[in-house]
Amino acid sequence: MNRAGAQAWLDNYVAAWLSYDADDIRALFTEDIAYRYHPFDDSIIGREAVVAAWLGESDSDGASTRDAPGTYSARYAPVAVDDDVVVATGTSSYSERPGGPIVRIYHNCFVMRFDGEGRCREFTEFYIRQP
Repeated sequence: MNRAGAQAWLDNYVAAWLSYDADDIRALFTEDIAYRYHPFDDSIIGREAVVAAWLGESDSDGASTRDAPGTYSARYAPVAVDDDVVVATGTSSYSERPGGPIVRIYHNCFVMRFDGEGRCREFTEFYIRQP
């Protein structure tokens, strides 16, 4: 993985969150992805399990609920790339209604490991809400 590839992956990650398109989500991850929403969670194992978690169709610890369209935005960038490991930081912002004022901002750090084809095979998220 290189910096440009990592940025492209992060841009596709944001696009997949915005679209909630199962194929867009699947394209990001390997079949055997180990995905953690929080560093101390048990990993969600497998691409289909991650898709279900993203779509709010899972009872996994930390699984998402779907955000209403137009209430979420994010920007992430790689800060370290070392062979197949990428560390990225950024922010995600939420409003209560489309076009409404931002009511929550989170500062995020992702630690990821990729396969040779640019798909993520391990993902751990760290985040903190901005006061």
